[in-house]
Amino acid sequence: MAKTAVTVLHDQIEAIRQEAYAAGYAAAMQAIREFAAKPPASGVQTRRPRQTAKAPKQATRRRGRPPSTARPTTAKRPRRGNNAQLIAEVLKAMPSGTARPANIRKALQNDKGVAMAFTSIRHALGQLASRNEVEVSADGKTWRYLGSGADS
Repeated sequence: MAKTAVTVLHDQIEAIRQEAYAAGYAAAMQAIREFAAKPPASGVQTRRPRQTAKAPKQATRRRGRPPSTARPTTAKRPRRGNNAQLIAEVLKAMPSGTARPANIRKALQNDKGVAMAFTSIRHALGQLASRNEVEVSADGKTWRYLGSGADS
């Protein structure tokens, strides 16, 4: 069966591409061999060989930060659900009973002395919403306190 002109042209292109790849690969490998055979330049620092005998070290102190201190053992982790409880208290204390997460965060910092990330606030609001204690406004930006277990 005779090959068509397109098939012959395709075969020729493929053969040329394979030859070019082989030539480029051979040139790259030769360049790597030549580079690896050269000694390092005088301006380039090389790694020092490891010392087998360890000299006695003097006590060195890290610069930039004070020495670490052990955590007090009396510090306890906050109870589970503490964020939702704090946010519910803040929303109760708001004059209108509604607030945006930024206002909630600011009130937490000022009144309770608690710094809380916006993602934690949003998560706690979602928990409160699932318990029907808060609801989100129509625009999705403000939250309103409904009360403990209230049905809307």
